[in-house]
Amino acid sequence: MADPTPPLSPAELLLERFLASGRTLDPKDVPAIAQQYTRALGIGSSTVYLADIQQHRLVPIDDGPALPIDGTSAGWAFRTGSLRVTEDDTGLVAWFPMADGAERLGVLCLSTTDLNREALHRCRLLAALLAMVITSKRDTSDSYALGTRAEPMSLPAEMLRAFLPPRTVCTHRVVSTAVLEPAYDLGGDAFDHSLASGVLHATVLDAMGHDLASGLTAAVALAACRNARRNGADLPDLAATIDDSLQHWLPDRFATGILLRLDVAAGALHWINCGHPQPLLIRDQQVVGDALAHTSEPPLGLGTFSGVPRTVQSCRLQPGDRLLVYTDGVTEARGAGGELFGLDRFTDFVIRATAAGEETPEALRRLIHAILEHQNNTLSDDATIMMIEWQPAALSTVSLPSVGGLA
Repeated sequence: MADPTPPLSPAELLLERFLASGRTLDPKDVPAIAQQYTRALGIGSSTVYLADIQQHRLVPIDDGPALPIDGTSAGWAFRTGSLRVTEDDTGLVAWFPMADGAERLGVLCLSTTDLNREALHRCRLLAALLAMVITSKRDTSDSYALGTRAEPMSLPAEMLRAFLPPRTVCTHRVVSTAVLEPAYDLGGDAFDHSLASGVLHATVLDAMGHDLASGLTAAVALAACRNARRNGADLPDLAATIDDSLQHWLPDRFATGILLRLDVAAGALHWINCGHPQPLLIRDQQVVGDALAHTSEPPLGLGTFSGVPRTVQSCRLQPGDRLLVYTDGVTEARGAGGELFGLDRFTDFVIRATAAGEETPEALRRLIHAILEHQNNTLSDDATIMMIEWQPAALSTVSLPSVGGLA
């Protein structure tokens, strides 16, 4: 009996081979596979670029010059999550954003003489596939880390970054994104965010000091947080687990922190503030004064000494609300003349980015760069910012075209 399955097209055969080889592929081999795919289909030559750890540059995985993210067509595609097509002496140059879910990774560059609808579709699929392959390999290969670093990393920063999740997680209702600096010399700042069963779990930590012990404090706190969360703990028990873990393993250390949970469908926000700067709520392009202001709890690691149970605060978000959780290194960054970056400058930046329609990850990328520039790129303290945007009635600000360009 004849096989009813139609034969695969050349493009499908190539993609099948790509998927099969992806199990053993080193990220350094990705450009060769992409180049083989685009040339075999007669749609030109390709180059794969990854964003560096600070999101300043797009670095080719193979040899070649890096491109600035600001002020270039390649950077425009990365920043906006949209296809960008330009012309040069040889023909057309198309820049396809590469993202794994909401996590922006880089861009795929295609140099071609003709860009028809079929070629666009295939390159968008290729960009999405490349992103998945790179993401699946970056925790098991040093090629990704080496390609996205511009300088050596300190031991505390190396340790902490091994614990951090992707910068951005999202569903169609909510997006959470975070940035932290100094990228290569972190002390004790850390963040976590995760989505499970319709709930966004998020944490921002600031461990005392700026040394290896600070990094260990943040790492133990993160591990305790995840362990308690995955064992089904509610917020008070989660905080208690972190308190007990730090008291047992690092009795002379503590960390301030915000622990929060957001019901993604209903917008119900619950949080515990453990000696940390209060979160900020931006609604309708203005700060809602003291909307999240409550008496904070003792820092994590000290809660068991107070003898008082942790108090959970609650509020309900409105569509379009942006929630900012940050460490004090953000507002206390000092310029050359001693001027603080300050809370007003911080919130004004976010409000203007919101009014301009900037996607949440891009707004934070520019904001952390502005803080670095204010302090001449030399922070005296870690600076971490997490932004959560709730959009229950529409797609989140990380629009579908940014997800591998598959819209």
